[in-house]
Amino acid sequence: MGYVHDTAMSMWVSPREAMHSAGTWTEKETATADVWCVERTANNSTWNTMIPIKIPQNGSAGKGSKLVSVDVGYLITAAGGAVDVLDALIYKVTKQADGAALAVGVSVAFSYDTGHDTAPERVDADEHWMTLTLTTPVWLDDDDIWFVEIAGDGSAGSVFELLGMRINYTLRV
Repeated sequence: MGYVHDTAMSMWVSPREAMHSAGTWTEKETATADVWCVERTANNSTWNTMIPIKIPQNGSAGKGSKLVSVDVGYLITAAGGAVDVLDALIYKVTKQADGAALAVGVSVAFSYDTGHDTAPERVDADEHWMTLTLTTPVWLDDDDIWFVEIAGDGSAGSVFELLGMRINYTLRV
């Protein structure tokens, strides 16, 4: 009898699965044929985007999935110019007991890849694959909700297109 211990697992999260706090968002094909996104119409205002981390979780220690990193794909169109701000956070929210107040999310420590570790690198008009690597990879408990939040502030002409997210993890079952 054996088990699976695979350190090279990944899972794709469609841009359609993201939730957005503000702005006008449209599902569309990008300028590249057969590449789809969710596009935020240019607007000089702030928004938050929540992308769920959906991989197997387990109530037993050391089983299920150990979250290592996520790669967030996005485009900022050249015609519109850079956005003013674009930051990321990784959150863990522990499911509350029935009847209890909603739990507050806790930000989990991570580092940006070298191409996105400064604000100007994250906001320039270009194609981006931004990698967020957990400082300490963690096994996901079955009572926790995990997600990435992108906090943005658009400029008057900036168009933001979310391509989706790849979750990188170890699977042990």
